[in-house]
Order: sequence, then C-alpha cells, then structure tokens
Amino acid sequence: MEFGLGVPTATEGLMYPVPYADAAEAVSLAVRAELLGFGSVWGNDHVTTQRYVRAEGAAPPRYLDPWLYLAYVAGQTSMLRLGTCVSVLPFRHPVVLAKQAATLDQLSGGRLILGVGIGAYREEFEAMWPGRRLHRGEYAAEALPALSALLTQRTASFEGRWVSFRDVESYPKPVQQPLPVLSGGNSDGSRRRAARLATGWLPACLTPTEVAGGLAGIRAEAAGAGRELPAGFEVALQVGVSIAATRADAVAQFTSSQLYAHLRSLAGSTLLGRQDDLVDRNLVGTPAQVREQVERYRQAGVTTLAGLLFATHTLTQTIEAMSMFSEDVIRHDRG
Repeated sequence: MEFGLGVPTATEGLMYPVPYADAAEAVSLAVRAELLGFGSVWGNDHVTTQRYVRAEGAAPPRYLDPWLYLAYVAGQTSMLRLGTCVSVLPFRHPVVLAKQAATLDQLSGGRLILGVGIGAYREEFEAMWPGRRLHRGEYAAEALPALSALLTQRTASFEGRWVSFRDVESYPKPVQQPLPVLSGGNSDGSRRRAARLATGWLPACLTPTEVAGGLAGIRAEAAGAGRELPAGFEVALQVGVSIAATRADAVAQFTSSQLYAHLRSLAGSTLLGRQDDLVDRNLVGTPAQVREQVERYRQAGVTTLAGLLFATHTLTQTIEAMSMFSEDVIRHDRG
C-alpha cells in the first residue's frame, strides 16, 4: 500500500481554516511528507472561491495552482510521486494540459500521476465562462482520448462536440509511457471513464465494500468495451484521517473538524448519498483500528490511500498528525 498526503494547494476555507498554510509552508509540508515515508503528494485544483466559503468568512482563502506547485516540489524532493487530485478538465484545453503534464513528468524524472475529473463545483466553470453551456461529463469523455493522442502520437488531431484541435505536434512526451491517468470521482461516469480510457480510478470516501463493487463494475465495463485493464491498474482512494488514543476521541476530533464540515458540504455532488456514515468512510480510530481499516481497503483492491487529509485545525497539528500516522501506520504497513 502506498500512502499519499493531500497538500494545501487549495484547501484553505474548504478542508482547513483561513489562514492555514502559505506557499512556502505548503511546499515544506510536501518535503516533510517524503521524509516521513509518504509515497506521494496530491494537490487539488480550484480557480475561485466557492460561494459557500465566501459566505462563511471575511478573509479569502489562498488557492495555489497545482501544476506550478508540484513542479516546485519536484525540485525539492527526489522520490515523491506528484499527483493531481484532481486536475479539473474543463479548466484547461487538452493541448495545454498535455503540455503541462509532459513537462512536469520530464522535470520530475517520471513521477507524475495525472488525476482528472469534472470538478465538484460547477460555479467555478461558470465564473470562468459566464453564459457558456457545457456538459462536463461529455467533455471529460472527449478530453481523455484527446489527451491520450497528444501524449503518445507524433501529431495529434481530435474532432468532437466539446474538444477540437488539429495537427498538434506536442513534444517532449512524458517519461512514463503510458503516463498514469486516473479518473477521479464516485459517479457512474467516472467509473466508465476509468474502465474505458484511464489507467486507474480515484474515488473518495468509499467503504471497502463499495470500492470492491466499483472495481468489479470497472472490470466488467472494460471487458464489455473489449479492453483489458492495464497491468497495475491503480485504485487511489481519497479519505480523511483522525487517529487518537481512543475511538471516541478520534471521532470527536474528526466530527469537530472543518474537514468533516467540508465533506458534509459535498452532499449534492461528490458524496451524494454518502452522508450518513462519514466516520466509517474515513480512517478514524485508534492506531490499531486504523491499521485494520487499511488492511480492509487493501483486500478490497485499493493500491494507494491518496490525498490523505488530516482532521486538524492548524499546520502544526497537521505535522504532528502526519508524524503519528507515519509511526503508527506507515511503518507498520511496511513491516
């Protein structure tokens, strides 16, 4: 099992209070993660403050571009994999996204994981393109094969309803062939795209039973499309973490956190129908209980616990929680 940290590219006001971490502190957290044995870091992607976040606080959160952030982190680390969790497809034309992905994979020596999705907040797209209509699921279904062509072919062209380009020669290609591309989300559409177009799946806050069922569905969908899932198909699950001496303390810590409030806010999108048992959908409990949860996820097919977010209020508390997780979970997992 690989363990990946969710880094604060755009978590202020969402998963953590404002202020939480400035740019230098966000980079230092990734460097510390490598030293503590985390195998990857995962940056989220937002371009403007969500309406509900503005309504809750006077100070605006600081959202960093995940691509520039990860490129800087690449120069400060040596083995850490660098993931987008997720890069929102409607924010960038596939020609631009392919160039960013290939460049970062080159600069990092082949450490990029390209997690992509449609975005949890339609309002961000509407802020960028007022009055423009877009079916984000259909756009993603076109953007993924378009990206594949750009990342692998000498010259690439694509003609679709939402995505079009002609005779693009995009070099250099990524170091990794194929580049890991993970379809982010819990929806049927996300699983369909994972089965037909991606090298992995990047869901959030699913139980082990739901992960196993989703993975079985992906395999069936791929077989029905005449595709064999690539070797090493990655299942990278995003969850929160709250570890304490007793389960009661861990639950209290989790449910009083801004992370918990954020997960509650996703009732109409990412976590639709998954609000009744959030404690059981995240890593919450004593060290021994969390290790048991990790093992259940492993048995269900999870290969990476990605974008781990700690139920804390300050950067200092997060660093302490990361250290505890490293000692009580990561080291035990590696024997």
